[in-house]
Amino acid sequence: AAAEAARAAGAAVAVVVYEASDRVGRSILATGNGRCNFSNARPDAALYRHGDFVAAAWEALEAKGAGAEGDGAADPGPANAVLRFFADHGLLWREEGEGRLYPLANKATSVLDCLRASCAALGVEERCEFSVAAVEPPRGPGRPFTLRLADGRFERADAVIVAVGGAVARNLLPEGLPFVEPVPTLGPLATETRWCRPLDNIRVRGALVLRRGGAVMARELGEVMFRKYGVSGIAAFNLSRLAAVGDALAVDFLPALPADRTEAFLRDRRKALRAALGREVTWDDMLRGVVLAPVADVLLAAVGLKGKTPAAAAEAAPVAAVLKGLTLPVEGLGDVRQCQVHRGGVAVEAVDAASCEVRGVPGLYVVGEALDVDAPCGGYNLHWAWASGLLAGKSAVEGLAPSSGSERGEGAPCSDSPCLVRQSAGLSQSLRNCARTPSPRSEPAGSRKRGRR
Repeated sequence: AAAEAARAAGAAVAVVVYEASDRVGRSILATGNGRCNFSNARPDAALYRHGDFVAAAWEALEAKGAGAEGDGAADPGPANAVLRFFADHGLLWREEGEGRLYPLANKATSVLDCLRASCAALGVEERCEFSVAAVEPPRGPGRPFTLRLADGRFERADAVIVAVGGAVARNLLPEGLPFVEPVPTLGPLATETRWCRPLDNIRVRGALVLRRGGAVMARELGEVMFRKYGVSGIAAFNLSRLAAVGDALAVDFLPALPADRTEAFLRDRRKALRAALGREVTWDDMLRGVVLAPVADVLLAAVGLKGKTPAAAAEAAPVAAVLKGLTLPVEGLGDVRQCQVHRGGVAVEAVDAASCEVRGVPGLYVVGEALDVDAPCGGYNLHWAWASGLLAGKSAVEGLAPSSGSERGEGAPCSDSPCLVRQSAGLSQSLRNCARTPSPRSEPAGSRKRGRR
């Protein structure tokens, strides 16, 4: 976005991506089980933590315009700068359930390939295995930022876009910024395990209902996967954003059937099966074809019944209740390694939603997961990453005045063109107004002969 904005404005801006890993985009390749659910067809700011901030940022991005020249090769829908951007850069996609968008090629590599090809065409420089340890603000008006690398070297930049995870951002950014301690979220839930252990790795299509003190906090429809420690799957991941220790998680195995109709459904089913089989029916008969056999065993055990026993009409009520809500007390997060995002990061109050620029630090931008913004599964978090990155890139170029140049100080030579830096999970993007050489006074020992990096 920064390189495109510079080209459109006719500005000479050098854009550099700093990546701690040996290649850019590894996190993209890992999303969506390698398929990359890169966005959602119906993004809704109300689904996000700090939705008002997100809505304001989206509005600002639309006002700036997004994407390259032309309207793109696909119809991205109304007022969606992110999809226009991807269409302009050659990506085709398809929509799956709940509006989830995946690349048409069904591989995350196609998303990354489009981005890298466009960056290469625009002259964006990738510097892999360059870990930025700290971003130091300018020491005076018109002076550049200093990027301290983990190996002791340093670089200069006139604007910096920080796109790392929240935990990394805290150590990277200048001290004093209000910060929300990052915690993993969008992951599996640990629950009381008595009923989960026998169902380990079994998947069902159902609903999860989260209750606190008897009140319903949220309900999520979708895939539920039982694990030895609790419950996983998209529905559990989404509820992990709200769940707390002590909450009750109820698994609804018949989400399409109203609770007040479930007992009658079982009574009618008992009559129908007796007529069809010509004998008394057992609870195994009753639940066969409704849920998997291991699930039936657990549900019946939870209400003190066995599958081989005859199904009495009086037992329909407790079985109906457990079908609509096998209750599991929440004990916390499950396997945190599976969590898709971290909640927390730079407080949104410290950032201007119209640009993603840090208030009081001109030229410093914070985007994506580095901000205290998160959303449910479904492509929403990546949509925010793209949108905030586009907004920051465009804003950073607008904030650089090519004609003024930076006050270099310390005898560092410069050209007349601006510069930008972006750091993300290791990656940082930097816009430079000029090519700089560290001065002898500030250059770390042993690095002078290496020249500019």
